[in-house]
Amino acid sequence: MDPTSPLTNKRLRTPRAAAIAGILFSGLLIAVLLLFLSAVPKDALDQGAWLSADIGNIVLAINLVPFAGIAFLWFIGVVRDRMGDAEDRLFSTVFLGSGILFLAMIFVAAALFGAMVVVQEAQPGILANSTTFALTRAFAHAIVNVYAIKMAGVFMLITSTIAVRTAFVARWMAAPGFAMALFLLFASQWFDWSFIVFPVWVLLISVYILIANLRDRAPRAAT
Repeated sequence: MDPTSPLTNKRLRTPRAAAIAGILFSGLLIAVLLLFLSAVPKDALDQGAWLSADIGNIVLAINLVPFAGIAFLWFIGVVRDRMGDAEDRLFSTVFLGSGILFLAMIFVAAALFGAMVVVQEAQPGILANSTTFALTRAFAHAIVNVYAIKMAGVFMLITSTIAVRTAFVARWMAAPGFAMALFLLFASQWFDWSFIVFPVWVLLISVYILIANLRDRAPRAAT
């Protein structure tokens, strides 16, 4: 093996990899959100009646979260690779930090719901109307709807700024990114479905990258 050869296969470092990872993340996160919203009331102080109902949707959503996280990490990594030498340390730090914090909070929230489901199945009825349930439920609600969603907004804001500075995607795509980011940062608390803005934005970026990559490959294939 040549010690000077790169360890990463060049085929895996293409924009297509970022696009596929982003599309996969978007689909999985949207599925998770729909499953949770169909089963769990948005009210942070609900009494836990959903624990006594069919929790199959919640269990499925919890099990999808790790796969969404893996896809999101891959998306972050390949987008950074797409930026290449134009990457700025300051923006890169905020980009990576906000993405990791967002993902960590989503994992923590999923773990909290998973713990509630395990306790409910082991000892049915023990959590409903209990102080433990109220505290856990309020914590899960806050970490998703306050902190994780703000980190998603920061991630969108910094990615759109990087798009303007480096043109790793078309600069016009920064405009909807800025608008969606400001919405998540300052107005998300007034809309029940606001969290879905983030995976939709990732989907738009990913589809653009995929289409741009296919267009770039077409002339090369013709020659």
